[in-house]
Amino acid sequence: MVVTAYEVSGKIDYSKLVEKFGSKTIEPDLLKKLEAQTVGKGRVPKLHRFLRRNIFFSHRDLDALLGTVEKKKPMYLYTGRGPSSAAMHLGHLVPFLFTQWLQKALGCPLVIQMTDDEKFLFKGTYTDSDGDNLQHFASLTTENARDIIACGFDFEKTFLFSDLDYVGRMYPNICRIWKAVTTNTVNGIFGFDGTSNIGKIAFPAVQAAPSFASSFPTVLGVGSDKRRDTEYACLIPCAIDQDPYFRMTRDIAHKLVGKGHPLGGKPALIHSKFFPPLQGAEGKMSSSDTNSAIFLTDTPKDIERKIKQHAFSGGKDTKELQQEHGADLEVDVAYQWLRFFLEDDDELEAIGKSYGSGKGEFWSTGLVKARLVKVLQDLVAQHQERRAKVTDEEVRKWMSERFIG
Repeated sequence: MVVTAYEVSGKIDYSKLVEKFGSKTIEPDLLKKLEAQTVGKGRVPKLHRFLRRNIFFSHRDLDALLGTVEKKKPMYLYTGRGPSSAAMHLGHLVPFLFTQWLQKALGCPLVIQMTDDEKFLFKGTYTDSDGDNLQHFASLTTENARDIIACGFDFEKTFLFSDLDYVGRMYPNICRIWKAVTTNTVNGIFGFDGTSNIGKIAFPAVQAAPSFASSFPTVLGVGSDKRRDTEYACLIPCAIDQDPYFRMTRDIAHKLVGKGHPLGGKPALIHSKFFPPLQGAEGKMSSSDTNSAIFLTDTPKDIERKIKQHAFSGGKDTKELQQEHGADLEVDVAYQWLRFFLEDDDELEAIGKSYGSGKGEFWSTGLVKARLVKVLQDLVAQHQERRAKVTDEEVRKWMSERFIG
């Protein structure tokens, strides 16, 4: 098992990962507290399926964050996307679907960071004839923004920004973070060495800066003169491989806020498990292997072909063995994907019982894959319909600096 900010591979043992990272699992009592501050306030009918099914499973200071919500103190959400490809896939969609629910459930502002600078620093190229491709990553921000907007966020409470455009506003806090964190610390956390370009070493501070409300003087109404007085708490929904950035952030957070901050300046986090690739329930989905992923641009035929041909099966090799022993649900990709995207808990349970026993309506791999194909075709078609309505002008509106607090 390898889980870093830049690599995820092998069979993931989430219990060991929580122990290694030092986070906490989300226990039933904490879920009840979250339910009270969301469902209990009448904003949403029930907890998101990602919470009901332990897909968002780990946290840092979520209990303290909910305590500030209970006291009616201000909070905001912060998430992001590194635009490495024009087409996003279903794995990229997971944190945005959950963040959209959180925004509605908590009724709070949201900032979405597009790290086009990071992608250039880590994946950019240069040739003497053509120069560099920085602008390529800037253009991917616009394309990915369309997919993000199509997830259904509240325009009045959402600010979507490109680092290349907005970094000047965050620069005072970036400087403070640079001052507070040593090169040895960054190298130890992220594995940089003498061969790394200086931008890579500097970047973690850029991803850390939106954790502080004072990085958004206009957007959240926190002027630089009030930097140390703000009570704004921050909650970051993300996959657990992004946790190293915010462990670093939390260690120095007290230096960027006043003593009255309810969490001592530390951002709270809620972590998701990885969305598995089609070839097997290990690691996470990748844009670089088109057959490991369902993209938001895929046609209904593409989706059907990929699921039928490439989705790893936990079913047995013959009909007789399948009906005798049933499928291994833990490794079966079609079933695991239904856990992410099939809303109906009763139907999911019925499919699991049938497929896991080899008996009933969904006894075989083919039947389970067919159900998944229909779920994904509907989800992707609806997303594509919403995305088609997002014009360049609409993107500019979402990325315009304005008050959302």
